Amino acid sequence: MTDVARDIDLVRIELGVIWRLDERGRLPGPEDLVIGVAADGLTAAVASGVPDDLAARLLALFASSHPDTSTRLSTPPSLGIPRDLGTPPDVLATCRQLLGGERVSVTGGPSYLVVPPVRPGVPVDVLRSDSAEHVQLVRSLPRPSSWEPDEWDKLTTRSAGAPWAMIAEDGRPVSICHSARLTPLGAEAGTWTAPACRGRGYAAATTAAWADMLPGIHAFYSTSADNHSSQRVARRLGLRPLGWFWHLTA
Repeated sequence: MTDVARDIDLVRIELGVIWRLDERGRLPGPEDLVIGVAADGLTAAVASGVPDDLAARLLALFASSHPDTSTRLSTPPSLGIPRDLGTPPDVLATCRQLLGGERVSVTGGPSYLVVPPVRPGVPVDVLRSDSAEHVQLVRSLPRPSSWEPDEWDKLTTRSAGAPWAMIAEDGRPVSICHSARLTPLGAEAGTWTAPACRGRGYAAATTAAWADMLPGIHAFYSTSADNHSSQRVARRLGLRPLGWFWHLTA
């Protein structure tokens, strides 16, 4: 498919993929506000529980953050977009004050665009959900203790999380990448690796296989600022930094 020209458009798509916005474009919670930052703009979504007048005031702060251009421009100073996307944009402090000031927690993390084919450079066998033989094999494997029974059942029966990719060792799953969120516009990677098997490149291998199976839609990979192992996976795969999501929760 043809990539959307601007990073902020992709960040806006990913915001909708992750949070499953309602018909009004509102968040289901628990966040009161999510701000998406890209090099060429800002976007935001407000929780459904935020009063309409306050929601309008918050979203008005972002009304000028969408330059009308199909080419990448240097960031206009008026938008307050930091050169380092991990630095809070100027508007964040105003939003926090409107939502309740110091009682509002602020967290965030980077987002990456996955553009197949991705090569992890790890020689390991990966089980894939597009193989009936692999699906049958995975159904015989024990459930990892960190997965809830209903979540594991949905994954292994392909009713949720597909496509997925998995690595098994000694008859048990040790690394998984699945579709944590999937819409007609995009998919968000969800990864898990057994603690004893981390650092081997398994998360990169499963993420690469997962992205390879997506049906022509945008593939996204995001994490938290303090999840350095997840960020190392993104670097190992050479994923393109796309933006940053800031979560404001009262």
